[in-house]
Amino acid sequence: MKNSLHPQSSPKNSSLTQENLHLEGMGCAACAIKVETVLNKVAGVKKCNVNFALERATVEYDSQVTNLGNIQAVISKAGYKSHVLEEQKNNQTEDSEQEKRKAKQQELTQKVIVGGVISLILMFGGLPMMTGLSLPFIPHWLHNAWLQLFLSIPVVFWCGKGFYMGAFKAFKGGTSDLNSLVTLGTGAAFLYSLFATFFPQFFIFQGLKADVYYEAAVVIITLILLGRLLETRARSKTSEAIGNLMGLQAKTARVIRQGEGVDIAVEDVIIGDIVLVRPGEKIPVDGVIIEGQSTLDESMITGESIPVEKQTGDEVIGATINKTGSFKFEARKVGKDTTLSQIIKLVEEAQNSKAPIQKIADQVTAWFVPAVMIIAVISFICWLIFAQNLSLAMVTTVSVLIIACPCALGLATPTSIMVGTGKGAENGILIKGADSLELAHKIKAIVLDKTGTLTQGKPIVTNYITVDGIADNNELNILGIAAAIEENSEHPLAEAIVNYAKSQGIVNNFPKVENFEA
Repeated sequence: MKNSLHPQSSPKNSSLTQENLHLEGMGCAACAIKVETVLNKVAGVKKCNVNFALERATVEYDSQVTNLGNIQAVISKAGYKSHVLEEQKNNQTEDSEQEKRKAKQQELTQKVIVGGVISLILMFGGLPMMTGLSLPFIPHWLHNAWLQLFLSIPVVFWCGKGFYMGAFKAFKGGTSDLNSLVTLGTGAAFLYSLFATFFPQFFIFQGLKADVYYEAAVVIITLILLGRLLETRARSKTSEAIGNLMGLQAKTARVIRQGEGVDIAVEDVIIGDIVLVRPGEKIPVDGVIIEGQSTLDESMITGESIPVEKQTGDEVIGATINKTGSFKFEARKVGKDTTLSQIIKLVEEAQNSKAPIQKIADQVTAWFVPAVMIIAVISFICWLIFAQNLSLAMVTTVSVLIIACPCALGLATPTSIMVGTGKGAENGILIKGADSLELAHKIKAIVLDKTGTLTQGKPIVTNYITVDGIADNNELNILGIAAAIEENSEHPLAEAIVNYAKSQGIVNNFPKVENFEA
């Protein structure tokens, strides 16, 4: 991929515009399907792809027919928030997003801890009811319905607040999602228990026990929150791949302004600027050398460990490392047009793409939630009619609603794509899209043309041979002389010889070298 990455050409239809939107409020894959469906119905929208794992929508539309404001209004009407993603992120933007992800993780962690502690207390107190046994080691006051109500309130109304708000938004939009299932299940358990707590005589008159199921609502909310916490952590880790790629970029550039070198942010470099690069510094942007010469470590782009000699007229690539000399170059590609930015864009597009198998999961997910609700209603009616037991009918209905949550169905494929493309990028392998990743299992053989991909990418000395006539006991002396000479050089082969000599324990036996010239 050394010089094959260029900005994508604009569509033939100049009025076609593509925008990447970050979505907030999606609770499950069904939400992503809903957003995708409503956007595809908007006049002027040519193509729309919503990725639940990345919480992102890529929309291609005809700007002569509709506009971004109209698209965002449709998303808002569906019950979700959206904002435009910057095409060229910088380190501050990435740091800000990481802070938001950390804040969300901390909030979820707090809720899981609170819910977990209260769940254990309520489950311990509810063991006699669940087992039907008299357990004298459990304090009687833990069975008290009013205490259980008091303990469950913070979990239901604080920890579970997001589920109820999401369900309300879905209801306003005329749809249902994972939040709807959780709300119906926990709401039914809590309200049934609340009624039994305030009006126990209603059940006693019918020959029934006024059992409460606060622990069911609390445990369900806690488990779903735990799943979301793990999901958020997975997203955070895979998103780090983009952050790591951005971290390769130099943060500042020394630009010649009015005859003097001035350090500016790399985002402020413009085409035509003359940039000075000193030994050991990263190349800030792409350009062409106009003065000086040096050797550059381009392994980040080419995979080759040996530095490349550069002189006047040669191209340099942003994020590669200057090894020895200093030089000046003219900036030719900046911002989103640099090679590194194109790599980041490719990785983002790959993470946002959908595998063919995911389309099947999406179709199932779209009908999954309403189907589960219908089955839950049927279960309630059947158990109520045939078992004539309201408590058993309610518990069965709640079980159907909760167990059938479609989280894994909609999250597994996009998350695995995020992990695969992200890990590939970290290791210098760019995956074009999800379809390519899905076909990878059919690979029988791989042909590699770069030695760096088969080795550690760093030259080392394995052994050495002296000329005939030199006694064996002088071989280390010969190695010491070679290492003493090479110690003054910054060439990677010279570094390998010096490191080998040090490993042989002759680091202090290097002779003194004078008048060295590389």
